[in-house]
Amino acid sequence: MGPSDRHDRLRRWQAASLLAAAPIASLSATDAAAAAPLQSPPGQQRIAPAALVERLHQRVLSGQSATATLEHWCAEHGLAEQARVRAVRIHGHDKLAPADVLQALGAAPGAELRYRRVQLVCGSRVLSEADNWYLPGHLSPAMNQVLDNTDEPFGRVVSPLGFQRQTLADQTFWPPRGEGDHGVILEVRALLRDRQRQPFSYVIESYLLQALP
Repeated sequence: MGPSDRHDRLRRWQAASLLAAAPIASLSATDAAAAAPLQSPPGQQRIAPAALVERLHQRVLSGQSATATLEHWCAEHGLAEQARVRAVRIHGHDKLAPADVLQALGAAPGAELRYRRVQLVCGSRVLSEADNWYLPGHLSPAMNQVLDNTDEPFGRVVSPLGFQRQTLADQTFWPPRGEGDHGVILEVRALLRDRQRQPFSYVIESYLLQALP
């Protein structure tokens, strides 16, 4: 065998070796890609709805104002272009205060008690509905005027009182209680107390399915 024959055989062997190795290299790359964990882009991780409900639950319990908590929640989850919560009052829907509400407020017989029902809305989403019984005598005349004549959220109006929020009862629901976008995912009963620890407001808050991103 001459030198040229040996050279031709060497080239054919190298070519065959490369062809044989190619599928192995391709398979290894495929295996590596399959083994790598799938990662969502930042901010796009999917969270189970029940976990989101519990996250909102904890935020509400740790916050001092439902309005402020929902504004932060709305901004964090991009629920609206402008993360500002507004109150939409529901008029003509008075409720007498149950006995447990009167007892919690320490309302004396004959004491003036006002009722306010609102929806807290961010963008086009109704995040929660609330029944609120409060003692106007514990608020300033200016606060009462705003509450009587505007849709401003209660927590924002009475914030100068430096109030603290005491949770009396709370319960989550998944699947939601009720149907459609107005299904309730969280209900909280809370008492608001001023700096002197005097109770002045009792609220029943129902957080709705629309609060979830």
